[in-house]
Amino acid sequence: MNLDALKKAEETQLKNIESTSGIKLDQWTTIIKNCGFSKHGEIVNFLKKEHGLGHGNANMLVHYANKSHSGFGKEDELLTQQFEGKEEWKGLYDQLITEIKKFGDDIEISPKKAYVSVRRQKQFAILQPSTKNRFDIGLNIKDFPPNVVLEPAGSWNTMCTHRIKITKQEDLTDQVIQWVREAYNQA
Repeated sequence: MNLDALKKAEETQLKNIESTSGIKLDQWTTIIKNCGFSKHGEIVNFLKKEHGLGHGNANMLVHYANKSHSGFGKEDELLTQQFEGKEEWKGLYDQLITEIKKFGDDIEISPKKAYVSVRRQKQFAILQPSTKNRFDIGLNIKDFPPNVVLEPAGSWNTMCTHRIKITKQEDLTDQVIQWVREAYNQA
C-alpha cells in the first residue's frame, strides 16, 4: 500500500469512527487526554471498554491524540529524535533499511515517535533504537520457534511476535536478515 492509499484509508477510518460514534476527532483527543491513563495500551483498553470501540479504531485514535500517527511530523525529524543520544545505531539502521528494501518494491517505511514501522500488506517489522546500548528489531513471524537470538517479544511490544536485541554492530548477521525476510514473506 503506497502512502497516498494509506492516507486515504486513515481518512476513511476516521470518518467512519466519527459517523458511528457521533464524536469528532478533536473530542476524542480531549477524552483521551482526560481519561487518567498515560500508557498507549491502557488508553486503547479504556476506549474499548468505556466507548465500545474496536481495537483498530481505538489504537488509531490514541496515535492521533498523541500525534504519533504516520502522517504526523516529517520523517527526518522523527528519525532525528529517535536517534538523539543513540547516534551510534544510525549506521546499523541505514544498513537494515538497505537490506529490507532489497526484499521488494512493496515496502512502506514509516517512522513513528519511538520506532520505525516496516510494512508490506501489514506491519512485519519494527526498528527501534531503544537505548544507547541496544537496538531492537521486532518481527511478526508465525510458527517460528524462539531461540537465544530470536526471542519472544512478550510485553516489549504487543505488535510483534519476536524480538532481536542488537548490542553491537556484529549482531546484525545474515541470519538476522533472513528472519526479517521471513517476516516480510509472511506479511
